[in-house]
Amino acid sequence: MKEKVLVALCFFLIVGGKLSSQTENKTTGSFTIEWEGGTGTGSISATNGKIARIEAVKGNVRIDGNAYRIRNASGARLECFVDSADTKIGPEATLIHVEAPQGSFSFFLRDVNRNTPIYIPNYKVTVLPAGDGRCYAEVEREILSRKSRTKIERIETEPEVSFETAAARARRSNVPIWLGMGRDIRMFEISEELPDGTLEDKLIRPIFSSSPVVLPETAPSALYYRYALGRGVGVMDNIARHLDEGVLPIYHSELTDDDVRYHSVSFVSLEKSELNAGNVQGTHFLISDSRSGGRVFTETQQKQLADIQAAIPPADEEAVLYIRTEIENEGAVPRYAWIKAPRPAMPTNNLYIGAAYQFDREKGFSFFSEDRVFCISTIKGKPLCNEELAVLLQPGERIEVNFYIPHEPVSRQRAEELAAQSFEKRYEACRAYWNGKLERAARIHVPEKRIDEMVRAGLLHLDLVTFGQEPDGTLAANVGVYSPIGTESAPIIQFYASMGLNDLARRALNYFIETQQENGKIENYNGYMVETGAVLWSVGEYFRYTRDKEWIGEIKPALLKACRYLTEWRNRSKKDSLRGRGYGMIDGKVADPEDYFHQFMLNGYGYLGMKRMGEVFEAIGAEEAESLQKEAADWRNDIRESLERTMALSPVVPLGDGTWSPTAPPWTEAPGPRLLYQQAECFRSHGTFTVPDAMLGPMYLVFCEVIDPAEPVSDLLLKYHSELMFQENSTFSQPYYSRHNWLQAKKGMVKPFLSTYYHTMAPYADPGTYTFWEHLYKLSPHKTHEEANFLMETRWMLYMEDADTLNLFRVIPRRWMADGDRIELSGVQSYFGPLNVRAVSNVRNNRIEASVRCDPARKPACVKIRLPHPEGKKPVRVTGGTYNADDETVVVRPFDGETEIRLEF
Repeated sequence: MKEKVLVALCFFLIVGGKLSSQTENKTTGSFTIEWEGGTGTGSISATNGKIARIEAVKGNVRIDGNAYRIRNASGARLECFVDSADTKIGPEATLIHVEAPQGSFSFFLRDVNRNTPIYIPNYKVTVLPAGDGRCYAEVEREILSRKSRTKIERIETEPEVSFETAAARARRSNVPIWLGMGRDIRMFEISEELPDGTLEDKLIRPIFSSSPVVLPETAPSALYYRYALGRGVGVMDNIARHLDEGVLPIYHSELTDDDVRYHSVSFVSLEKSELNAGNVQGTHFLISDSRSGGRVFTETQQKQLADIQAAIPPADEEAVLYIRTEIENEGAVPRYAWIKAPRPAMPTNNLYIGAAYQFDREKGFSFFSEDRVFCISTIKGKPLCNEELAVLLQPGERIEVNFYIPHEPVSRQRAEELAAQSFEKRYEACRAYWNGKLERAARIHVPEKRIDEMVRAGLLHLDLVTFGQEPDGTLAANVGVYSPIGTESAPIIQFYASMGLNDLARRALNYFIETQQENGKIENYNGYMVETGAVLWSVGEYFRYTRDKEWIGEIKPALLKACRYLTEWRNRSKKDSLRGRGYGMIDGKVADPEDYFHQFMLNGYGYLGMKRMGEVFEAIGAEEAESLQKEAADWRNDIRESLERTMALSPVVPLGDGTWSPTAPPWTEAPGPRLLYQQAECFRSHGTFTVPDAMLGPMYLVFCEVIDPAEPVSDLLLKYHSELMFQENSTFSQPYYSRHNWLQAKKGMVKPFLSTYYHTMAPYADPGTYTFWEHLYKLSPHKTHEEANFLMETRWMLYMEDADTLNLFRVIPRRWMADGDRIELSGVQSYFGPLNVRAVSNVRNNRIEASVRCDPARKPACVKIRLPHPEGKKPVRVTGGTYNADDETVVVRPFDGETEIRLEF
C-alpha cells in the first residue's frame, strides 16, 4: 500500500516531466524551447519564479546568464531550469517570459505538456517538457496531422448560419414593448410576460423616459395597471405579437383562447390633438436626462435643469395609450369571452397590490377620485357596464372593447371628452405619423422579410427614445433606459446619418457639445471616461457623411477644447517609468466596472477621436490640423508600443487547431487576459467572466484604427477571442460591445460574420416586436445601443468603405441572391455621399444584374460588389467589371459614379 501511495505521489509531482522537487507550494522545473530558424538576441525570465540556468542543446547559441544570442539561421534549442516555481492551479503561478527576435511571448510553466506542446507557428517556436526529444518540425507535423480546427475554421466548413438555424437553439426573448410618440418622454411599457417568465395579467406601466410614474395615490411605489382578456393563464403558449405593418410602433397582440380570438391594437397618441409632426412639442433634453438612468449632472447643469423645469407650464393635454381589442368567436357554437378592465397596481415583492380606486358603471370610468380618472372603458361603443365581464358570443360574432389610458389621471370633464375620441381616426393618424418618419429616411430593402422589417422598425425604435424639443432643439439619443452615452449613442447617431437623417444626427451630436464641461471633458454617464474620444469620433463620422463645414465651424471651439483636454490628460502619463506600460496613454474607466487603468479601449477611442479631428480640421482649412494629426500619430505609436510590450508578457493560450496564440490584456497594468486569473481578484459581473477582455478589451484597437485589419496581430486577437470568449461566435452578456463583428465584415469573412450576426440577434431581439434586451438575462428592455449596433452590422453587410474603395454586399447571405430576390439601397449615406444600389437575381435565366450610382463629385475610386450565386456557381461571362472568383466580387476600377454589372452563369 505504501509503495502505491509513493508512486501516485511521484506521478502528481512530475507534471509533463518538468518538476523534480517540491517544498510546500514551490518547485523546481525545466522546459525545452526550440526555434525552427532565425538569428538574434533575446532573454528568458520568470514572474513568480527564477531562471536558474539556460543550456544550449542545439544550434550556434551563446548563453550569458538569462540572455542568449542565436548566431545562425539553422534553428536553436535551449533547455531552461527554473527555481522557486509555482505550478499549482490558481493565481500567482510561474509565468515564463521569452524575449525573442522572431516574436516575444510568455507562457505558464504549468502549461508545458508533452501531449499538447506549446506550438506557436507565427513565431516558429515550440515549448516542450525537458527530455522531450522532438524537434519543431516533428511537433508541427504531429499537430497538423490531427486535422483539428479552430472555432472559426469550423464555421467556415459549415453551411451559412441563418436566423432559423440560430433561433432554433437560442434563448427565447420576449421583450416588454415601449410605445410613445418620439421626442416626448411620456411613454407606456406593456408586458405580456415578466423577465422571470411570470405574469398573470397584462401589465401597463406609464413611464417618463425610463423613470416610473408615481402618483399621490400610489406613492412611493411606481404606477402599474393590470388588465386581463380570456379565461386565464393556461398550459398553452397562445399569444402572438407583432408590429403594425411589421415595423411601426403600434403594438398588435393576439390571444387565442380555444374558439375565441382576442386581437388587441395599442398605440400612443395625444389626448385632444391629432398626432402629427407639428403637434409633438417634445421634451427638453435636460429634463429627459433627469428621468433617464445613469445621468450625472454637474452643479451648473443642475441649475440649468431647475430653471428649465420652473419655466414649464402645466401640460394642457396628456399622452394617451389607446387600446382596442377585437373579440371574435371563431367556433361553430356560442362561446363566452371574458374581460377585466385596467386597474392600478403597485409592485411589492413581485406581487402587484392595487391602490384604492372606484369604477363608474354608468360611464365606464376607473378613477381615484372625482377628478382623477385613469381609464375609460367601452364595449360595443358603450360604457363598460362592469369592471369584469363575461359576454356570450354567437358563432362568427365580433365585438370591440376599448381602453383609453391617459399618462396621468385627468378630470372627469376631460375624461368625457377623451371618451368621445374616435379610435379609428387616432389609429390612422398614428400610422401616418410613423410612416412619415420612414419616408424622410433612406430606404434599405433586403429579401429576408424579418431583416427587412427590423431595419425600418429599428429606425423608429431609435426615434422613439430620442428626446428633445421640436422642431430644431438639441436631441438626447437615449440608449434605452439610459441617458445618452458617447460610446453607446454612437451607433444610433451614425445610423441616423447612414439613413440620410443628417438633421437628427447633428442635433443628437449637439447634446454632447452642450453638455461639455469647462475643461473640455465630455462625460455625462456614470463616470464613463471614454466619452470624449468617442464623441469626437462620431463628429468625424458625421462629417465624413455630410461634409458639413458650416456646423464644424460653429462648434470648432468646443472640439478644440476637447482635443486639448485629451492631450493634457495624455501628457500626464509621459513618464519613463511607464515606457511600454502606458506611456502617453490616458487612464480611467470605460464602462460600469470600476477599472481605472490605461485601458486599450479608452485609448483607442481617444486616438480615433483625435485622428478624426485632424482630418476634419484639415478639410475646413484650419491651422490646428497639422498639430492634431501629429498628436494622433504620436498617440498611436505610444499605444502600439505598450501593446507590443504587454503582449510579450501576456501568456499564450491554446487554440482548437492545436496551435497556441499570444494574447493581450485589456489594459497595460494587467499581466494578461483578466479572465485567466493570474492575480487573486474577483471581478465577474454582468453575467460573465469575459467583460474586461471580450467587450472592453484590445479588440477595440483594430476597430479604432490603431491596428490595421490586415496586420497579423488582428488575426491573433480574433482567433484567441473566438476560442476563449465566444459562444457560437458571439460574446456573452452584451455581445454588441465586441468589435469582432466589424473586423469580420472588414476582412470579408462571410460565414463567421453571419454566425455572429444571427446568433447575436436571435436571442436578443423579440421575435414579434423586434425590440432588444440589453442583457441575455433579460435586463433593461428597449436597449437601443444593442439595436443600433445590429442596424450598423446590417449596414456593414450591405455597404462598407475602405480608403478609396466602396465595398458592397461583402458579407451578405448567399440565399439573398435566390431567384427573383433583390437588394436595394435608395439614398443611403456613405463616406462617398448618397448611394443608390440595386441587385436583382434572375438565376432561373442564368444571370444576376446590379447597378451602382453615387454623387460623381464624391465618388470612390473603386467599387467592389459581391454577387454570390445561391448555389455557389461561378459566372461564365461578366460585364461591367473584373471578376474575382475567390471572393465572388466584381471590381470596377476606375469608377466614374455610375455602373451596370451583369453576371451570366
